[in-house]
Amino acid sequence: MKRVEGHQNLYRDESGAIVNTDTAGYSQYIRMRDERKRRREEIDQIKEDISEIKSLLMEIINGSRQN
Repeated sequence: MKRVEGHQNLYRDESGAIVNTDTAGYSQYIRMRDERKRRREEIDQIKEDISEIKSLLMEIINGSRQN
């Protein structure tokens, strides 16, 4: 493989494709991607919990009005 001029971790293979050999950067990207996914899932769970609490409160309010 030939190094791409001006880039420390980029190489061009025999087929002409660019290959990034920065494993530390890739590992950091994967960690950050997983953290964003975890946070997104956590936010979605909080939204579901709030919706459930809201529904339960509405049931309580409607139940107390009937009495």
